[in-house]
Amino acid sequence: MNLQFDIIEILKVTMVLFAVIDVIGSIPIIISLKQKTGEINASKASFVSLGIMIVFLFLGQTILDIVGISIGDFAIAGSILLFIVAFEMILGVQITKDTMPATASVIPLAFPLIAGTGTLTTLLSIRAEYNIISIITAIILNVIIVYIILKNLYRVEKLLGVGGIAIVKKVFGIILLALAIKLFRKHTGL
Repeated sequence: MNLQFDIIEILKVTMVLFAVIDVIGSIPIIISLKQKTGEINASKASFVSLGIMIVFLFLGQTILDIVGISIGDFAIAGSILLFIVAFEMILGVQITKDTMPATASVIPLAFPLIAGTGTLTTLLSIRAEYNIISIITAIILNVIIVYIILKNLYRVEKLLGVGGIAIVKKVFGIILLALAIKLFRKHTGL
């Protein structure tokens, strides 16, 4: 196992994870969750996401093998969760009945939005290409970025205003729905 500190490699992995996590693209979803629950706990969401990613980095393939689930099955399950969130955003309906603010910071925010199936599957695949120190550092850097964005969500809300949030929520709901369908099709062969 290669355990050297390589700044270029860290930057590469950080950019890959940043693109997959897509916290910027998730801002409308996060604002929608905040409006439903009244509160998003930035520390809790970030810490839980960090924990999920680190555990999955080391034990993900083993856990999936023990349970008898392929990465494709895992990705399909995540795509269905994303489909439900997108459906709620686009149509303005509530499918889920969970209204506890503490829970929203974990599900669906920490998982599957931040540490979702795309992120977890990416972690499994980049393990063969990059060293563990680079991957862990990149995970930590991305979680710090997520924390900063979640902590300053009120500024984003204020900047967009009620009408802007509504428009952005619908647009990103359609994009999220398309991503969920793409993930589903990729792993079902449809």
